Amino acid sequence: MDLEKPPREGSVPGVGPRTRPAGPPVRRQPEAPEGCLAVAIRMPVRIVVLVLVVPVRMAWDALVVTGRFLNDTLLRPLGRALLWLGRAVFVWPFVGLWRYVAVPLGKALAWLGNVLVVVPLVWLYRYVLTPLGHALALAGRGVGAVLGWAYAHLLTPAGHAVMWVVRGIGAAFAALGLGAWTAVAWLVRYLVAVPALWLYTWVLAPVGRALLWCGKGLVWLVSTVVTGVGAALYWIARILFVLPALALWRRVLTPVGRVLAVVGREVRDALGHAWRVAGHVSLAVGRFLGTLLRWTFVEPLRWVYRGVLTPVGHVLRDTLLRPAAEAARSAGRATRQALAAARQTVRRTRADVRRMLLGEPRRPAPAARREPSGREARTLGSSTTALTKD
Repeated sequence: MDLEKPPREGSVPGVGPRTRPAGPPVRRQPEAPEGCLAVAIRMPVRIVVLVLVVPVRMAWDALVVTGRFLNDTLLRPLGRALLWLGRAVFVWPFVGLWRYVAVPLGKALAWLGNVLVVVPLVWLYRYVLTPLGHALALAGRGVGAVLGWAYAHLLTPAGHAVMWVVRGIGAAFAALGLGAWTAVAWLVRYLVAVPALWLYTWVLAPVGRALLWCGKGLVWLVSTVVTGVGAALYWIARILFVLPALALWRRVLTPVGRVLAVVGREVRDALGHAWRVAGHVSLAVGRFLGTLLRWTFVEPLRWVYRGVLTPVGHVLRDTLLRPAAEAARSAGRATRQALAAARQTVRRTRADVRRMLLGEPRRPAPAARREPSGREARTLGSSTTALTKD
C-alpha cells in the first residue's frame, strides 16, 4: 500500500512534481585477496602446529594410560585386598558366628521352649483348665439359680415380716420414748455421773497426786544415783586414761615431735641445697659439652658451609642456574608465542576453509532511512505525518 500521495500537477503555478531524493549507495567490502604466498605459508604453519600439538597430546594420553594402568594393576587390587582383609578379619567371623552358632542355638532354644513350655501349657489350658472352667461356670449358674429362688421365695417374705415387726416396735417405743428417756436420764445421772464424780474427787485425784509425788521422788533418786555414778566414772576415766595420755603427750610425744621436726627441717634444707648445687654442676657440664660439640662439629661445618659451599653455590648459581633459568624463561616465552601464533593460524585456516566451502557469509543490506536529510520549506504537496514525510 502506497502511503505517499503524489502531488497534483498544475495545482501551484511554477512548481513541478517533487522527486524523491536518492539514498547513499551501499558499499560492499572488498574481499581479501588470496595469493600464492598465503597458500604457501598456510601449509608449513599447519605442519608446525601439528608437530607442536602431537607431543602434548601423546604426553597426555601417556599420562592417562599410566594412570589407568596404575589404577588397574596397583590401586584397585590393593583396595580389593584391603577390602577382603577387612571382611576376613571383621565381617566373616561375625557372619559365621551368627549363621552357624547363634541361629542354630536360637532355633534349638525356640524348639525346646515350644516343646517344654508352650505345648504343655496349651494342653493344660485345652484339656484341664477349659473343662474345669466350664464346670465351675455351670456350678455357678446352679448356685445362682438356687440363691435367686431362695432370695425371691424365702428372704424377701422374711424381710417384709421383720420390717413389719420393727415398725410395730418403733411405734411402741415412740409412744413410750419420752417417759423412758426421762427415767433413763435420771438413773444415769444418779447411778453413774454422781458416783463417778465422787470417785474422781475423793479417790482418784488424791491417789494421782500421791503417785506423782512418788514418781518425782523416784526420778530425783535415779538422777542422783546416775550423777554420782557418772562423776565416779568420769574421775576414774580421767585418772586412768586422760591424765596418763596428757602426761605422755606433754612429756614424751611433744619433745620427740620437736626433735623430729628439727631433723626433718634440716633434711629438707639439705635436700634443697644439694638440689641447687647439682643444678649448677649440671649446668656447667652441659655448657662444657655444648661448647665441645660446638667447636668439634658445628664450627667446622659452619666454616665449610661459609667458606666452601656458599662460594661454590654462588658460582654455580651465577654460571649455570641463572643462565639456565633465563634460557628456560626465554624458551617458555618463545613457546607461548609460537603457540599463540599457531592458534591464530589455526583460527585463520578454519575461517579460510569455511569461506572456501560455504562461501562468504551474507551480510544484511542497510535499510533506507525515511527521515528527511535536511530542513526543507513546507509546501502544499508535502506531508507532515511520520509515515509519509520524506
